Amino acid sequence: MSFNDEFELLLRARYPLIYIPTREEERLEAAIAHSAKQQGNRGVYIWDFVDGYQGNPTDAGFGRRNPLQALELVEKIPATVPAVFILRDYHRFLDDVAIARKLRNLARLLKAQPKNIVIVSPQIAIPDDLSEVLTVLEFPLPNLTEIRVELERLLAATGQSIDAKMVDELVRSCQGLSMDRIRRVLAKGIATHGTLQAEDVELILEEKRQTIRQTQILDFYPATERISDIGGLDNLKDWLLRRGGAFSERARQYGLPHPRGLLLVGIQGTGKSLTAKAIAHHWHLPLLRLDVGRLFAGLVGESEARTRQMIQLAEALAPCILWIDEIDKAFAGFDGRGDSGTTSRVFGTFITWLAEKNSPVFVVATANNIQALPPEMLRRGRFDEIFFVGLPNQEERRAIFGVHLSRLRPHNLQIYDLDRLAYETPDFSGAEIEQILIEAMHLGFSQNRDFTTQDILEAASQIIPLARTAQEQIQLLQEWAATGKVRLASRQTGLGSRIS
Repeated sequence: MSFNDEFELLLRARYPLIYIPTREEERLEAAIAHSAKQQGNRGVYIWDFVDGYQGNPTDAGFGRRNPLQALELVEKIPATVPAVFILRDYHRFLDDVAIARKLRNLARLLKAQPKNIVIVSPQIAIPDDLSEVLTVLEFPLPNLTEIRVELERLLAATGQSIDAKMVDELVRSCQGLSMDRIRRVLAKGIATHGTLQAEDVELILEEKRQTIRQTQILDFYPATERISDIGGLDNLKDWLLRRGGAFSERARQYGLPHPRGLLLVGIQGTGKSLTAKAIAHHWHLPLLRLDVGRLFAGLVGESEARTRQMIQLAEALAPCILWIDEIDKAFAGFDGRGDSGTTSRVFGTFITWLAEKNSPVFVVATANNIQALPPEMLRRGRFDEIFFVGLPNQEERRAIFGVHLSRLRPHNLQIYDLDRLAYETPDFSGAEIEQILIEAMHLGFSQNRDFTTQDILEAASQIIPLARTAQEQIQLLQEWAATGKVRLASRQTGLGSRIS
């Protein structure tokens, strides 16, 4: 159901108090005016703290700097006259006892009158005593059709003409931005080049990065890593390569649903985060990184609002990759105690979205401790697949050494004995192998020469891998993976690696 349909339904059902969180006042007020006209040509009254009521000569300035008086106009309008009252930034006054009481009184009164009060706020901030009388309605970001209409309007106003393919690319690039930001960035492109060009897509992407940074919830993460940068994990790479075209229109026509996501469980430093970055690069999709800790805030209801904002933003930027690193630490062992159930509500909102989402947001979650995750997270339907990423076996260690050395010393890779390096480094993770090479480079650099195979082996002898310092924990994780409850990322798994 679209916003207009849902809003008009609330008007017909006589929902007296409607709360709409959005930063797009102008666009929202235009949508409300359209719906009010459709519903019997209702009058629209707009109030803000500085100017009072606007747009109606009879009541111009009424309620200026007086939020309680602003509510009195609702009763002054005859009971039979249909009207919508828009109150901007009114969330700031909801904690006032007089205003809260007046709103509850109006909620009873307006059930029998064709009037509705709409509170417009950039965020959700509803006191407990008003939670039962206020109905929250989400106002989505512009969809593809709205963006296309605005772009074509701008092109017509400037007398420009661009080909349909470029229009499609610009429209898709603008997805996830507010209408004000879309207008500004397109105007910036015209001011820079005198016309819209293909290069303006980069301006739009930078505007997206700015928008995401301002939310302080998601990070727009650069993805330069390739699938070929991952050593081993052949089962996982095959699974990903098969789904490379699953976001295309051809896949929709074939009947394929959008891929839902992937949960990567395993030992630290085995390439789980690297895989998330490589997926985004290989599929040519933007990579959004979510720090779950940022969802939690001190004010009542703010954590849930941030979760909804994160979901809305991710879906608006779709198709995209949503990377959630170390999700086990965010939701480990929650029981709703000590935080008034905030964690439980955030978790419930999140996993419900995982199960029901139809948008092309591919979620890549990583976890080091599967036992710390709530069972609901592991249920089929949340993710397409759960992969265990274990310690690399000898063949995979050889591949990992090859990947790093081909980057560090591409011209004399042949001087390194990859087979011996792989054999002499049992129980080392990919991240630890990278640290071995850095230490070997320090050895060579300190002696004014290039580092050698022997330097790498010397460095390896000085580093104690996590598999030995956290032996019990890793042993339990490997035994769990060996039970067959999870799919193995490697063809020849490292479950049998020597831990001593």
